[in-house]
Amino acid sequence: MIKVLLADDVQILRAGLKAVLAQDAEIKIVGEASNGKEAYEMAVRLQPDVVLMDMRMPEFDGGYGTRQIKEKLPNVKVLMLTTFDDKETVEKAMASGVDGYILKEMDNAQIINSIKAVSGGINVFCDNIFRSIKDSAPAVQDPKNFDLTEREIDFIRLICDGCDNKEIASKLYLAEGTVRNGISRLLEKLKLKDRTQLAVFAIKNNIV
Repeated sequence: MIKVLLADDVQILRAGLKAVLAQDAEIKIVGEASNGKEAYEMAVRLQPDVVLMDMRMPEFDGGYGTRQIKEKLPNVKVLMLTTFDDKETVEKAMASGVDGYILKEMDNAQIINSIKAVSGGINVFCDNIFRSIKDSAPAVQDPKNFDLTEREIDFIRLICDGCDNKEIASKLYLAEGTVRNGISRLLEKLKLKDRTQLAVFAIKNNIV
């Protein structure tokens, strides 16, 4: 069962999301918040698997809530669900450490599948957000400039394909512990915090 906390300042939208998510037997709504601060406080208390977070909310926005959650509750996934796909909003969300960014215009099945994917450790970005990240990239760097080994590039590509450590280990014929340690060293090498930042790095630098 995937425990989900909803964070949106519009009550009728929360009610609509609850109705949509109730259709899936694998998802359970454990709480509702109306801003980022409430989302963080409720996440501490309820320990959800996924917070489905709106970006623009009064007083404390989704970026604030996400930063607090990722700092204090690193095992809780945050999936941004919003109507905004402008560069400023996307970059602010990415900087806060979200595990995925999707739009409310997506159909119900896509939203449900995105929650399941994020819960399973897969970063999810809808097509136009992916393009926005890539289009806003600085001048493309040659991967050689980062002194990446072929194995590290393999890790990056598979992470961007949505593979978890077990799947990467299977595809590369490695032990899962070897993959976990290799990715940790890669993040440290590139001075990145998590797999989401690694995926953005890969897109911006034309590695994938």
